[in-house]
Amino acid sequence: MNWKRTATLVALVLLGPTTMQASAQETYPSKSIRIIASAPPGGAYDFVARALAEGLRSSMGQTVLVENRPGAGGLIGTEAAAKSAPDGYTLVVGSTGPFSVAQSLHKKLRFDPVKDFAPIARIVRIPSYLVVHPSVPVNNVQELIALAKSKPGRLTYASTGNGLSQHTNMELFKSMTDTFILPVPYNGSGPANLDLLGGQVDMMIELGPQAIPNVKSNRLKVLAVSTPTRSAAMPDVPTIAESGVPGFDAFTWFALYAPAGTPQPILDRLAAEVKKTFTKPEVIERLAGFGAEVALTSPEELAAFQAAEAAKWAAVIKRAGIQLQ
Repeated sequence: MNWKRTATLVALVLLGPTTMQASAQETYPSKSIRIIASAPPGGAYDFVARALAEGLRSSMGQTVLVENRPGAGGLIGTEAAAKSAPDGYTLVVGSTGPFSVAQSLHKKLRFDPVKDFAPIARIVRIPSYLVVHPSVPVNNVQELIALAKSKPGRLTYASTGNGLSQHTNMELFKSMTDTFILPVPYNGSGPANLDLLGGQVDMMIELGPQAIPNVKSNRLKVLAVSTPTRSAAMPDVPTIAESGVPGFDAFTWFALYAPAGTPQPILDRLAAEVKKTFTKPEVIERLAGFGAEVALTSPEELAAFQAAEAAKWAAVIKRAGIQLQ
């Protein structure tokens, strides 16, 4: 027996996977990258995913495709990403609902938003605005709270579905102000805004891209913004926190994740490329036009932020008594 040849073969077998993995990481990316957006084209998910795809395509020299996988409040696309190969070629745009609300809202999830994903970077936040129909006789948050307490259950708010930000943000507001405002569920933001504009419901905490045009056209009154600091899109609008609800902090966020087990060098490369893309002035300006604010974090900061968000919304959901299958 050729012991030297045998020893060499054994060494190759033992080192083979490591060598192959290192080689794959050195050449990454060597083929197209897929970014899953868990919503239809045209919305915030899609907008962020396409901004990501454009930036990564330019800096990494590979085709980057956006795959829209809508359904179940973002759960379908997120599940598909969780079950993808951890090789850096399938990524997902994560957001508030699937990554910080779903685990408390649903009895059973087919993925774990922490264990099944590797955080790369939070990218943007989108403030929401507390808006009321012009017929509601209030001009600020304190007047709204007083009116709601004088007429418990008589005022209504538009919700776009259980667990989505228009629902959870208002439930947080109710929890922190000890008010009872009746939710009216709608199948999406479009129908909800139509009824709000028509006066069929009294108020809503709506995302900036939908709320701001109606405020500027005087079809709705804006009382406050949901973020802890004022929004550059409407700097004269006070925050809910400074309007007498200290500590109120709610916004829709979007981040980039890879399936758990993706090699660390690939995650590091992606984090660096995301930072490169979303610090460009033209990208920041384009996002601002959509009502979004760049809010970059490191992977570690994203993980900590996601955990804090999950704890916050778990308390809100428990108090509101919301539970889905």
